[in-house]
Amino acid sequence: MHSNESSENYLETILVLSKKLPVVRAVDIANELGFKKSSVSIAMKNLREKGNIVVSDAGFITLTESGMSIAEMIYERHELLTDCLTKLGVDPNVAAEDACRIEHVISAESFDAIKKHISKS
Repeated sequence: MHSNESSENYLETILVLSKKLPVVRAVDIANELGFKKSSVSIAMKNLREKGNIVVSDAGFITLTESGMSIAEMIYERHELLTDCLTKLGVDPNVAAEDACRIEHVISAESFDAIKKHISKS
């Protein structure tokens, strides 16, 4: 997993968790992804340095405007691609796993074309 993909996965996870939990902490991200808390802490430091998240003194993690923009883009891709693959007959678990890989490498042009095609159906 290259750095950009990893960052995108973390941002998407923060977005998803923020919809389920009152606050998001590093331990929540570690539990969700099955990673060590130390690995998540390093990733959070990198995301903070890039300006994608803010971490409060209490350890609560929130997305900045740029972080939210990236997270929403990845989440939209994930949801649409998972749904599309599932409708094609792919097992839902496999569809979600494949969508997770595709969402990071597909170009904006190709994704927009898929989105337009699906909306016509």
